[in-house]
Amino acid sequence: MNVLILGATGHLGPYVVNVLKPHYHLRLTDIKPPETETGCEFMTVDVSSLKQVVEAAAGMDAIINLSVLRHHRQLAFDVSTRGCYNMMRAAVEHGIKRIINTGPHFTLAGATYEWFDYEIGPDIPPQPGTNLYALTKSLGLEICKVFTENYDVYVQTYLFYNFIRRDQMRHWRESSGFAGTWEDTAEVFRLGLEIDLDKLPSKCEVFYIFNDTPHGKFSNEKAKRILGFTPKDDLSVVWRKGGADDSAFRF
Repeated sequence: MNVLILGATGHLGPYVVNVLKPHYHLRLTDIKPPETETGCEFMTVDVSSLKQVVEAAAGMDAIINLSVLRHHRQLAFDVSTRGCYNMMRAAVEHGIKRIINTGPHFTLAGATYEWFDYEIGPDIPPQPGTNLYALTKSLGLEICKVFTENYDVYVQTYLFYNFIRRDQMRHWRESSGFAGTWEDTAEVFRLGLEIDLDKLPSKCEVFYIFNDTPHGKFSNEKAKRILGFTPKDDLSVVWRKGGADDSAFRF
């Protein structure tokens, strides 16, 4: 399988590449090349350019979108919203059926949910709130959904909260939401490439991806049940013993 990765040189990209490159031919793209040699094909691509994304998708069987830009108004829209549109246009142009999109948890669950509810799953009515990053990702998700309703294309969207390295778990600060190790999170992309598309409940599905947590604020049950996601790292230590450093990163 030939897999195009958009935004491949960001925080999550190197972990995903390490998991996938033994099994797939990867075409990595971003606005800057990887800092270290990956052994994979690389193309300089700005996801806000429809022409560049369509050209990069030629000959591919699947697209993974890891691109992200949070704070700048125009760039956030160009990357998170227009980038999703360009990705879906490229998929239709080249007959690519399998798309894996990504974003933050508040693409769906903004402050209205996060402050008051528990056992929050990924099939809730979306309420991203007023955060620029959340709104642009939410619009991107809606674009993906509309394309699946009009074309023969399947989109899995993986939503994250905080990330932590496996070797930092015991020193990590507490979080009221959820978290995943970079290593466990990367594994879900392999599962998303392997799953039979007919086994997805619909052509546009959303999953919360994180390691098990004891407080039940959010639920990763859907990812376990449908994708077979089995996180290896036990993050319950985070809530049994508060950490002291700032090693967490938000997607």
